[in-house]
Formats: sequence, structure tokens, C-alpha cells
Amino acid sequence: MAGMGGRMSIVIKAKINKLLDKAEDPGETLEYSYQRQMELLQNVKKGIADVVTSKKRLQLQQSKLEQQVVKLDTQARQALSAGNEDLARTALERKQFAQGELQSLDQQVAELEQQQQTLIQKEQQLRTKIDQFRTKKEVIKAQYSAAEASVKISEAATGVGEEMADVGLAMQRAQDKTENMRARAGAMEELEAAGAFDDNLALGGGGDDIDRQLHELTSQSAVDDDLAKMKAELGQGSATETPALEPGKDGQA
Repeated sequence: MAGMGGRMSIVIKAKINKLLDKAEDPGETLEYSYQRQMELLQNVKKGIADVVTSKKRLQLQQSKLEQQVVKLDTQARQALSAGNEDLARTALERKQFAQGELQSLDQQVAELEQQQQTLIQKEQQLRTKIDQFRTKKEVIKAQYSAAEASVKISEAATGVGEEMADVGLAMQRAQDKTENMRARAGAMEELEAAGAFDDNLALGGGGDDIDRQLHELTSQSAVDDDLAKMKAELGQGSATETPALEPGKDGQA
């Protein structure tokens, strides 16, 4: 059963692949691939924009911390000049903390800068590949269209295509009907020439063979009756034959 299942799976996959291959349009497939690559390019651009935005935000924080460091240093000096050492120490401690944050921000900004440069390089590489793909896509589509047109022209010229096959079948049916009609017309002419369609038949007086035999029998019987009647009339003086006309007695003077 396992072998049968594997075989059925192969057959089904083969059928599906055949249907997909028949339904697939190379032009549509290439256009879809191109659109997908353009979407990837847009995602890379969006990633670059996000990195740049994050970097700008950190740079703004850097600027604020730098200003804060300068301000705390000034305040520490002023406090120390005023003889307030504790206040000067507090200002210096805050200055040290701000400088630590500033160094951390510098490192983060440098990392974002590196990410930005990497994404820009990838975006340029992807754009180059997409440009190459677009050029190749148009070439393949043009070649496919030319090949498709050539196949259709060849099919039309040789009558191999499905449409031409349908036209050929219709023409063959028309030719067969024409030949049948011509044969029927020839048969009618031959029968007419042979007298099969005489006046009696044309007037509807004729029928099949039995009707004709009955008609002939009736006609013959009528003739026999007339003949018998005539014999009966002539047979009234059969005892003595009718004398022949003598010469000279035909009423001439």
C-alpha cells in the first residue's frame, strides 16, 4: 500500500505540473517576479530610512548631552570659584555621568552608521540585479511573443492548430454534404431519364408493384368482358355463316 500511495503521489504531482505548465504564461510569471523584487527593494529602502531616523534621534540626544556637559562644567567652575566645593563636586559628577552617556551614544550612532552603509550597499546591489532582470525580462518576453507568433503562423499555414483543425472539420462536413447532395441529384436525374417518373406516377395514379399488377388485372378483365360480349353478339346467327358478298351485287348498277 505504501508503494501504491507513493506512485499515486507521483502521478498526481505529474498531472498538476502538466496543468500548471499549460496554464503558466511566461510573461505573467516574469512580471510577478519583477514585482516581488521591487517590493524587496522598497523594503530595503524602508529599512535604510528607519536606520537613518534612529541615527538622527541619537544624534539629537548627543547634541543635548554635549550641551549639558559644557553647562555642568561651567557650573562646577562657578561653584568652585564661589567657594562651594560640594556643589562643584555635584556638578562634576553629573558631568561625568553625561559624558558616559555621550560615549554610549557615540558607539550606538557609529553602529547605526555602519548599518546604514551596509543597507545602502545592499540596496545598490539589489537595484543593479533588478535592472538586469528587467532588461532580461523584456528580452525573454519579446522572444516568447515572437516564438508564439511564429507557432501560430505555422499552425495556420499547415492546419495543425486547434482552430484550424475545427475549420478543417467544418469544411470536411460541408464537402461531405455537398457530395451527398450531388449524388442524390444525379440519382434523381438517372431515374427520371429511365422513365421511373412517368405521367401516371407524377399525377399520383401510380403506386407500388402490387398496385400496378392489380390495375393491369382489372384492365385485362375488362378487355375479356368486352371480347366475350362482342362474341355473343356475333354468335346469334352462328347456325348459318354469313354469306359473302357476291361480285356485282354490291349495289352497283
